[in-house]
Amino acid sequence: MACLIKDPALIPIWEKVQANVRLSREDGIALFSSEDFFGLGFMANAVKERRTGNRVTYVVNRHINPTNICALSCRFCDYATKKDKPDATVLSPDDILSQLSDDLTEVHIVSALYTGWTYEQYLDVIRVIKTRFPRVQVKAYTAVEIDFFTRLAKKTLKEVLQDLMAAGVVCLPGGGAEVFSERVRKSLFPFKIGASKWLEVHRAAHGLGLKSNATLLYGHMETKEERVDHMLKLRDLQDETHGFMSFIPLAYQPGKTRVVPRPASVIEDLKTVAVSRLLLDNFDHIKAYWVTLGEETASLALHFGADDIDGTIGDEKIAHAAGAASPVRMAREALIQLIKEAGRVPVERDALYRPLRMIDQTVEMPEMVGAEVS
Repeated sequence: MACLIKDPALIPIWEKVQANVRLSREDGIALFSSEDFFGLGFMANAVKERRTGNRVTYVVNRHINPTNICALSCRFCDYATKKDKPDATVLSPDDILSQLSDDLTEVHIVSALYTGWTYEQYLDVIRVIKTRFPRVQVKAYTAVEIDFFTRLAKKTLKEVLQDLMAAGVVCLPGGGAEVFSERVRKSLFPFKIGASKWLEVHRAAHGLGLKSNATLLYGHMETKEERVDHMLKLRDLQDETHGFMSFIPLAYQPGKTRVVPRPASVIEDLKTVAVSRLLLDNFDHIKAYWVTLGEETASLALHFGADDIDGTIGDEKIAHAAGAASPVRMAREALIQLIKEAGRVPVERDALYRPLRMIDQTVEMPEMVGAEVS
């Protein structure tokens, strides 16, 4: 494979990558600072193909947002509202079930901090789904919500996590991490939990055997150094717990908040995916989240280190409330086609990243597991 690296500053980093030597903070900053866009993509793609070959995974899932009524008022958020506003929404159990079907593998639940519900009502969202669709895997709630539950229920973090598991949760989403910078937190979400609490929730979940994902919200007021520091905090926790399944760079959608005048460029999107693949050597998966990236950029990201493209999702609310331009709904067939058009082999997975079936059966896939999902 011919080397496409043109920036001399990337050569020693590439040598580390080839030798499986962990990259440093300085290496991460150098990657973000380099103007050798294609060289960076070359390096990240080499790591992706070394780890997962030509395969790209997706899941047949549905996002459920039970309410948008939130006790917090974060400057960067276009989704949350107050109970007396005309756009306030609270879904009933029937509303939730009407959005689900038997063909789903995963239901992804992210809500808001709604004091009008009891703790049991939040648990009932999961119970209702599992009663009607016992085979579906439920991924819920974010660390921000779980921390809120501890105060709402006057329970310990461990007790809340055990309650979620008993209700039917199999893993946690990675939302609410935003960026682990006190400078940014004080400006954009001063009343929201910061790095130490977010990491504490995920550490506790991993200690109970509950897997989770991790995110980075980028493209607002954070610096490249803060992006790198965020990734390294996640890498440190993964060294400790081995509980993260995937990392998801989330492109900030300015919406009406106008924290920045426009979203990050496609180049910045792809660089962030690539740097995350190179820095997060202990994460199995890097996701190209098509909802915030858009279909075309997500497809390109599959050659910049990403090996997963999320799923069918359904009527996603949070990013689209901020003006995300991607389709609100993407059918399974369209996802498969997007992956194939990128020259990759689609593999359907479950919520825990276990492969269920490969679409192109002519391509060898080692370490397949059975399609039965308990």
